[in-house]
Amino acid sequence: MKVWKRNVVVAAIVLFVCAAVYLNWTYQDQQSAEAGKTLGQAALVSGQTSDPLLASTATPAPAGTAQPSGGESGSGGYFASARLNRQQARDSALTILQSAAADETADETMKETTAMAIQTLADYTVAEAQIENLVTAKGYADCIAFISDESVSVVVSTGGAELTDADVARITEIVTGETGCPASQVKIVPAED
Repeated sequence: MKVWKRNVVVAAIVLFVCAAVYLNWTYQDQQSAEAGKTLGQAALVSGQTSDPLLASTATPAPAGTAQPSGGESGSGGYFASARLNRQQARDSALTILQSAAADETADETMKETTAMAIQTLADYTVAEAQIENLVTAKGYADCIAFISDESVSVVVSTGGAELTDADVARITEIVTGETGCPASQVKIVPAED
């Protein structure tokens, strides 16, 4: 009976996480369509600021132009948006798991399962960051990694160049080294610039 309850709770949590990701995705699409502005792009108006730390670095932007922040390339908007969506989905899942772990009526098995799920999310987050940093250190314009139980997907911006077999092998080696996932479960997707 306890195994059945645990499986039902785990299935419910997975369902809630999937629903949160879907709702976040649709909400993000609606917001970006309504706003007409890429997230992360901003410009100082007239190049003036009251912040004394920024006053020496503020330069006026040409009228009618927006300056990309953080040196974003053309595909930087996708990567910033994907990172934000991934973080929001993780935050939502973590909130659900933490509330399940804090539930006083939950038995020890459920609390252990929830703690393991939280640890898995933390491990995925660290591994994704490591993969992204190592791939960009190899000279690629930008990268984002998505780790699941079944596979690892890596989206790479190559700055307009094609991914060669050597590129795929290099990225696969990084992913397998960081995750221990077999190469057959690694998906590498070049981002269209």
